[in-house]
Formats: sequence, C-alpha cells, structure tokens
Amino acid sequence: GKGATLEKFIDTRNIRSSVPPHKNLILPTDPTSGRHNNIHPLSAARSIYTASPSYPTFANMSINTAPIQWAQRSDSLYITIALPDVKDESINLQNTTLKFKGNSEGRDYEVDIEFFKPVDAQGSTYKVLPRSVQMHVMKKKAEEGEDDEFWPRLLKDKALEKNQVKIDWDRYVDEDEEDGGFDTSALEGGMGMGGMGDMMGGMGGLGGMGGMGGMDMDALMKQMGDMGGGGGDEPDSDDESDGDLPDLEDA
Repeated sequence: GKGATLEKFIDTRNIRSSVPPHKNLILPTDPTSGRHNNIHPLSAARSIYTASPSYPTFANMSINTAPIQWAQRSDSLYITIALPDVKDESINLQNTTLKFKGNSEGRDYEVDIEFFKPVDAQGSTYKVLPRSVQMHVMKKKAEEGEDDEFWPRLLKDKALEKNQVKIDWDRYVDEDEEDGGFDTSALEGGMGMGGMGDMMGGMGGLGGMGGMGGMDMDALMKQMGDMGGGGGDEPDSDDESDGDLPDLEDA
C-alpha cells in the first residue's frame, strides 16, 4: 500500500539477504497518481549498497604520511622519520627535496617534502634503525663572506610544516647556545644519500660506502698498472727466450 517501506518491497522478491538492512526509507512516488514509481528492486538495492557508509572505499587504502622530527645546527639538519621496523625503504635526497617510501608494521608510508633552503645531498647520510630512520643532512654551504645560519623552519611550505613536522627536542639547541655539531654515532655504517636514494633501499648491509665521490680514478688505475708489472727485479721471460728461437728466414 502507500508508504510501503523498502524493506517490505524487497522482501516480496526474496532478495533481502543481499541488501544492507536500511529501514524507514520510503520509495519515491509519482506526485500525480500517488503510486510508487516503477523501480526494479535490484536497481534500488544496488544504489543503497553503493551509498552505504559501512562498506570500505578505495580512499581508505591510500598511503600514509610518515611523521617527521627535526633539529638543526648552523651547518646541518638531523631528520628522523619516526616509524619502527621500516622495510623496503626507498630514500631519494636531492638538493632541494626529500622523498621517502617504506613499510612499517604492515602499512605503507611516504614523505615528499621541499626544504626551506637547498642542502648538500652528496655530503649527507642515513641509517635505518629499529625504531626510526635517521638522517644527517648537510646544509648547502653559505656563499663566501657569509655565515651558515639557522633556518626558521624545515620546509618551504609553512602550512605543511605545521601538519607533518615536529621539533626533535632531544637534539634541539637554540642558535645562541650552539656548541658543536650533532652526535652522529648512531649513524655509523650508514648509507650515503647523494642522488642514489631509490637504488639504496634495503642495502643497509653495505654501510659506509656513501658513494664514490672524491676517488681519484687516474691514481687508482696507475696503482693497478704498477701491481700488474710485478716489480722491476723479475726477468722478462719473453726476452730470455728470444735467443732460443731460430730466425724465421733461416728456418
């Protein structure tokens, strides 16, 4: 009859078990006749299922933003990604940006930030520790005649800083009280970060390499050449045997 509920409407077609129990939903009616519109029950059920808040959506499966802590000295930054037991990490530090991806306790996390000022990616290091990922990031050296200085914040985007970044009070010092650099003993055996971030995920066992910057390849090749000669005291076996070989024309 008029005003029949959707629950009764669906019961008459034996599909109640496939539809969430939404009650007190009245079928739309034709204002001229007062009768219910001709809506197929499966169509009505499908529309309610789609709109139901009790079913998960893809929006709930997005990657989480990793929490960041930081402290600074006039020449460097100490950045901590506060996630335990990070696996499958990918870290890419450029001179203006930091990108991180990793899995912690079964959840995927990421960081994608732009620094307040440029940094020196080649001189920076990181290490994955049991309860966090820690990074010692060098600031870009000041121009000649200028002093290194403290930054007012870590990120170029002030609004993003408020939502994602916290001060590392254990390492914090006021600019007027700075007395030396950071204690980086926890990063011993860590990885270099200069432009190799995506290639270095999961390579913690190769700690200390930090890239090949500064290696004199010409000197290295010369050393290898000297080693190949075996020293100058050994006689040349080819020279010794030349006298025993007959002249080709005579033979």
